[in-house]
Amino acid sequence: MPNPLTITQIAEAAGVSTATVDRVLNNRPGVNPATVHKVREAVATLGGGAPVRGRPRSTSNYRFAYVLPGTRRGFFDLVDRVIAQAAGEFRHQHITEVTHRLPVADFNQFTAELMKLSDLDGIALLAPDVPQVKLAINELVRAGVHVVTLFSDVPGSMRETAIGADNRAAGRTAGLLIGRSMPHDAPSLCAVLSPATRYAAEIDRRIGFQQVMEERFASAQLLRLFELPESDDEAFEYARTTLAPEAIGGRLAAVYNVGPGSFGISRALAAQGYDHTLMFTAHDMLEVHRSMLISGAMSYVLDQDVHYVVTSAARVLRALCDGVRGALSISNPRVDIVTAENLA
Repeated sequence: MPNPLTITQIAEAAGVSTATVDRVLNNRPGVNPATVHKVREAVATLGGGAPVRGRPRSTSNYRFAYVLPGTRRGFFDLVDRVIAQAAGEFRHQHITEVTHRLPVADFNQFTAELMKLSDLDGIALLAPDVPQVKLAINELVRAGVHVVTLFSDVPGSMRETAIGADNRAAGRTAGLLIGRSMPHDAPSLCAVLSPATRYAAEIDRRIGFQQVMEERFASAQLLRLFELPESDDEAFEYARTTLAPEAIGGRLAAVYNVGPGSFGISRALAAQGYDHTLMFTAHDMLEVHRSMLISGAMSYVLDQDVHYVVTSAARVLRALCDGVRGALSISNPRVDIVTAENLA
């Protein structure tokens, strides 16, 4: 009985990535005919039995990249730190990891830099949901690179799965918390602040929040402010002007911030005479949000387990490269409600 081949052996003989071999052996689309022929020829030349399936048997290193936006201090920097902290876990799994922070001011430049990573086995991607990025993902997948998205999806692309909390549910949770805190016997104002975003996560949060407020809290009047600058200093100036009582026709009962800039918003609210009884909810357990919870400037933070998402992405990519059945069967993290009373 011939010895079984490994995907790594076939990849080395054909001069392609293990991800490409996996696609050819499983008759998955997206690999050009010439590459398919090379892989089939390598299998025939090597002889042996069917390539190993199930649990990985090779200890060869896989090369994965985490690709993050180069801007937006705060959450993106937090993810970057968690990836670095997980380096030991990656080495234990025979994974060589590199993190790329790509510029997003120009989507074409982001795409060009992303396409340079086509020699990798897998990519975990946090990127804006724009046509250029979708096309880049599709080209990478066709080249045999496994791609998963994390924290913010790029729907409609050929990415293999999205890993992260349900952002629509996170927005709905924020709506429930805020709606229950507002007066129900008279109209009341709630400001919804968001950057002019192209990230699916932030868009889904806005949608979920507005759905719940419209469905369950008819007396709430939403003040939609979707041009919030991303830096705290600029967010302060923006909120100081747009949230002034004379500009909005009254006082606010609640504030919901979808993305960055919470500290700047809080400074503006304090300057307008609001105290800590104002309901203020935001996302992601950043250090500034932790401080705001402790001081009382923020009521709730909706969070997810960043370490779990980062390490799950590596596990999924590894399983895809190894041809493990059920590689995409993964539980996404829940949305946690964090207050000053349950800070870890």
